[in-house]
Amino acid sequence: MEFAVDGLRTFAATGGRPFDPARPAILFVHGAANDHSVWHLPARYFAHHGFSVAAIDLPGHGRSSGEPPATIGDMAGWLGRARDALGVERAVLAGHSMGSLIVLCAAADDPAATGKLILLGPAAAMPVHDDLLDAARRNDHRAIDLITYWGLSAGSQIGGHRSPGLWMNGGGQRLLERAGDGVLAAGLAACADFSDGEERARAVEAETLLILGERDTMTPMKGGIALARAIPDTRHVVLSGCGHSMLAERPNETLDAMRDFLLPAAL
Repeated sequence: MEFAVDGLRTFAATGGRPFDPARPAILFVHGAANDHSVWHLPARYFAHHGFSVAAIDLPGHGRSSGEPPATIGDMAGWLGRARDALGVERAVLAGHSMGSLIVLCAAADDPAATGKLILLGPAAAMPVHDDLLDAARRNDHRAIDLITYWGLSAGSQIGGHRSPGLWMNGGGQRLLERAGDGVLAAGLAACADFSDGEERARAVEAETLLILGERDTMTPMKGGIALARAIPDTRHVVLSGCGHSMLAERPNETLDAMRDFLLPAAL
């Protein structure tokens, strides 16, 4: 579906059912240079199990117009305005990677508007190597190659996709290649500049689930566990042998963790 935020076209996938603001809502937020498509399995599942779903394309990503916001705080503020534009007063927030920082900040900034909170592949800080950031700023394909490599566990580099005939490494590259020039660099710079994750975590009032990859080299598991300790009401699930891209590597286990956390109570 399309709707307007700040006067600009915004796209969100709804999991195959119309978005109804009267139902319990979940807002899904993707990572740097990704889009709504990474959420296809949980979006469809929850849309058919009592929720209204909006897997949102951030500005300048996917099918949404505009420029990518410069900071994580700017993105969190935009997410709040997107929620308002959808006519939702209170929603579950779920974010992966950069998206986990966005929903963390949104939950800390507006506790009353946040039901439960789900953080996938999170960390209090997400530093970015200078060489990677420089390659992204030059729109050098090496940045895509590096992120795809680091984002998957070793076993997933050569196979293991749950859908026969599909390749996780190639699929990850194609996803990042769809982003416009400068979009990946903007997301990486926003992550690199973000430094107050633990402070934001302590301000979160929502019941929170962290989903962590045991073999995550981009946001290592120990960082996620440290972040969990800063959130007052939290639990975490570790996906054995999984890297950073758990929505691709362990889709069923990731969905199971989310389902167990959200159902039967919606908020």
